[in-house]
Amino acid sequence: MAHSPTLAYHDPKFIDSDEGRPIRIVSEYLAPLRTFSECAVTATVVFFGSARARSGAVLGAYVDQATELARLVTEWGRSLPGGERLIVCSGGGPGIMEAANRGAALAGGRSIGLNIGLPQEQRPNPFITPELSFEFHYFFMRKLWFAHLAHALVTFPGGFGTLDELFEILTLAQTRKLDRSIPVLLYGSDYWKEVINFEALVRHGTIAAADLELFCFVDDPQAALAVLKRRIVLAPEPPSAPCFAKSRIPG
Repeated sequence: MAHSPTLAYHDPKFIDSDEGRPIRIVSEYLAPLRTFSECAVTATVVFFGSARARSGAVLGAYVDQATELARLVTEWGRSLPGGERLIVCSGGGPGIMEAANRGAALAGGRSIGLNIGLPQEQRPNPFITPELSFEFHYFFMRKLWFAHLAHALVTFPGGFGTLDELFEILTLAQTRKLDRSIPVLLYGSDYWKEVINFEALVRHGTIAAADLELFCFVDDPQAALAVLKRRIVLAPEPPSAPCFAKSRIPG
């Protein structure tokens, strides 16, 4: 009997090849899209922050505060008409990310983990809702999903990865690439004002003074929740599909 060749999309050697890269990239868009639609995930509050933060260490206080804020956000989201209108989303790893997922679990809610495979530090934490735990290979596809569903961003102290994710959202906001406003909260004013001199950027003319209004500083969970409640805009009725952030320019 003649041997039947393997279908290309069933052939691991092809899928893992350079030629198969576009398929791998689009898969990291379509697979989460399907899951979010099936799980009725329509809006998120994204938590960024260091994977290296640990209770009792230098950033230990922020771990506890991230847990509490995620708990408060989840309780609020579950109390809205339609139920669970806002879901906590993290990068899926340890530290601040794990704290956010833990806080959502403490409130009895679901939470998302957008994990990425790295040699060190990054393994999915145990508090992510299992069906909402994702593994990415491409940083840019992971960042797309952070922005795509976000209705607010809370950035706790972190390093290169946190800065990269933060400035991705700030750049989209500054350039008005998105069709909705995404409030950005910088949690821990002492940290952020030491690490980034935003006023110096204005003084040197590299950003406008008005760009400083794209974010605000917060220092405790209750104050952060108050800002989120004031600035997040949701539709009166729960949507039937995810509320994607769309580009102002077609395409």
